[in-house]
Amino acid sequence: MDFTLSPQLQEFQLQLRDFLREHVYPIEKHFDETRFRELLPDLEKARARVKERGWWAPALPKELGGMGLSLLDFATVSEELGRSPLGHYVFNCQAPDISTMELLHVHATAEQKERYLQPLAQGEIRSCFGMTEPDYPGSNPVWMGTVARRDGDDYVLNGRKWFCSSADGATFSLVMAQTDPEGADVHKRASLFLVPTDTPGWRLVRNLPVMGLAGQDWPSHAEIALEDCRVPATSMLAGLGQGFALAQQRLGPGRIHHTMRWIGIAERAFELSCQRAVFRQLSPGKTLADESTVQHWVADMRADIESARLLVMRTAWRLEHLGSKEAALDVSLIKFSTAAMLGRVLDRAVQIHGGLGLLDDLPLAFWYRHERGARIYDGTDEVHRASAGRRILKSWK
Repeated sequence: MDFTLSPQLQEFQLQLRDFLREHVYPIEKHFDETRFRELLPDLEKARARVKERGWWAPALPKELGGMGLSLLDFATVSEELGRSPLGHYVFNCQAPDISTMELLHVHATAEQKERYLQPLAQGEIRSCFGMTEPDYPGSNPVWMGTVARRDGDDYVLNGRKWFCSSADGATFSLVMAQTDPEGADVHKRASLFLVPTDTPGWRLVRNLPVMGLAGQDWPSHAEIALEDCRVPATSMLAGLGQGFALAQQRLGPGRIHHTMRWIGIAERAFELSCQRAVFRQLSPGKTLADESTVQHWVADMRADIESARLLVMRTAWRLEHLGSKEAALDVSLIKFSTAAMLGRVLDRAVQIHGGLGLLDDLPLAFWYRHERGARIYDGTDEVHRASAGRRILKSWK
């Protein structure tokens, strides 16, 4: 495996870094989840600049208006964009939309693509994903209370969802619901539905106050109620009983996207920490960088980031060349190990900055709050460790 970046990708990487500094970091300075809508005019200008440069939707195929990058190349791009909380949004490859677009591209009907995929790929609308439920553990995705009952040419959905990221302002949601609650095969009990958010019976209950912040519009996590929500049978995606399989397809590459974004966050935190260490004076002629403790932290941060990147790139290579089945162990390994790396790096970055690290003048405090969820969403550390352990020991049997 050779992870050497091509000259073209290296140049693109530097161009992205410069673009973020010039057009995204200035917007980021005013970023606050409770005031996101106020930033939309500036964000739309940045998005227009991305389109002018031909960088729009780097992970999407060219026929959808994207750059058509491979998973391995996009991993590098995702790391660069992860340096800012707004990077992926400006390039239209943010969660949850990127995974929704990839799923629709493969499985949606022509009518579904025209209604949902095309405007999503063009950045005209947004989506959300309804899978996790407040009354059922997310670690057991085949067990849920939301039910879709067939009624003539329609399905009627009833249930509750939460942590539906970006539901506030989304045009449609992917909703996972049981269509065969008593089926013998638990992995085929649920189906996936495309539900417009203006459908009667689809109700946004509230934006969840995560770590003290209840975001508005895109950076939000919402609780959703489905109350006799009626949708046509044609809104089902990929057929009856395919909900679990589709969700797993969605989450596999999505974990590559997440982990590379986390590495981008860690790199930005590392840069800020080094700048702070050499700038901050402890006494005349002595800076933080002269302290052996800080030197050890910086060395540990560098080793953590480099190790995580290599493991994630290897996983992306295996996914691309060998398929999801062969890379299942690798995906579990990067999920919990990269999340742990991010937590360690952010914690040291805040400590190096001292009181400044607690302020929202820098993105560190936001990331410290927001990315604690990295060890929970898309499968908790404990679930991925158990899955990886079982796979490893099975091979020894």
